[in-house]
Amino acid sequence: MSDQTRATDGVTGSRSRILADLHQVWRMRVFEEKVRDLRLAGDAVGSIHLGIGQEAVAVGTAELIGPDDALFATYRGHSWALACGVPPAALFAEVLGRATGTNGGRGGSAHLSAPAHRFFGENSIVGAGAPIAVGAALAGRFDGSGRVAITVFGDGAMNQGAVHEAMNFAAAMNLPVVFVCENNTWSELTPIDEMVRDPHLHRRAAAYGIPGERIDGNDPAIVRDRLGAAVRRAREGGGPTLVEAMTARLVGHYIGDAEQYRRPGELDEARRLEPTVRLAAQLRAAGAPDAEIERAEHDARAETEQAAAEALAAPLADPATAKDHLYV
Repeated sequence: MSDQTRATDGVTGSRSRILADLHQVWRMRVFEEKVRDLRLAGDAVGSIHLGIGQEAVAVGTAELIGPDDALFATYRGHSWALACGVPPAALFAEVLGRATGTNGGRGGSAHLSAPAHRFFGENSIVGAGAPIAVGAALAGRFDGSGRVAITVFGDGAMNQGAVHEAMNFAAAMNLPVVFVCENNTWSELTPIDEMVRDPHLHRRAAAYGIPGERIDGNDPAIVRDRLGAAVRRAREGGGPTLVEAMTARLVGHYIGDAEQYRRPGELDEARRLEPTVRLAAQLRAAGAPDAEIERAEHDARAETEQAAAEALAAPLADPATAKDHLYV
C-alpha cells in the first residue's frame, strides 16, 4: 500500500465528513447490489457490469465537478451517475427499461447518460470516453464555459490507442482534462501486471509531459484531495493530469462471472481494505458509536428500496417510440 499512499499520507477528514462519505459509499454499494438482484430475478436484462468495492473514487470526485463540467464514465458507471446527482429512481428505471429512466429506457445499464446532471454517459467501447472528454474540454475553450472534463476508465483501457491519442492531444493543446484510471488490477479477466512491463500506469504521463500520480482509491478524502489538485490545475490553465486510483473490484467482471481467475487470498485482502471497512474504522477512531455507523447503511438501504420500487412501478418504454431522437 505504500506506493498508493506515498503522496497522500496525513489526509484526513472531520467525523461528519467521514460519515457523509460512508453514507454515499453505501448508497452506491446497495444500489448495485439491488441492480444485481433485479438482473438475477429477470427484471433487468442485458449486460450489466458492477463496480462494487470501487465506490470511493466516485465519492471523492463528486463535489469537484462544477456546474459546467462534464464527466464520462465506463460501462461500470452506476456509481459515477449517482456521484453526479442522478436520482436513484431514474437510474433504476433506466436499468429496468422504464419510460421514466434517464434515457427513456433506451440506454440500459451500460449506455445511460444524464447530461442535465453533468453525466455525459457510459461507453461500452473500452477507453472511448477519453477522446470524447477531450472534445468536451476543447469545446469549453470556445464556448467560454471554463469546463473541466473528467474521463474515467479502467487499467485495461490504458493499452487502448484512443486513450493514448486523447492524452497526447490534450497535452499538446493544454486542455483542461483529468484522466482518471480506476486501477482494480484486473483488465476484465486478465491481471494488468501480466499485460504490461511496468504496472505503475501513472508513469506513462511523463511521456506526454503531463503530471501523473498513483493514489489510494479506497479513501474518498485522499481522492478528493489529489483529484481536487488536478481539477484546480486544469481550471487554472495548467492542462491535463493522469491520476491512477488503486482500488479493487469485489465482484466479477460481469454478473455470472465465476471468477476462477482470482489469485489466492486476493479477495480477503481486498475486503480488508475496501471503502466501507476503511471509513467505519476511521469513524470508530474518531469516537463515533456503532449505531451511528450502522445508520449510514440502514438509511442507504431504505432509500434504495424505495427508489427501486418506484422504478418497478413505472411503465415500460413503449416500443413505438424506438425511432424517436434518431432523425431530425
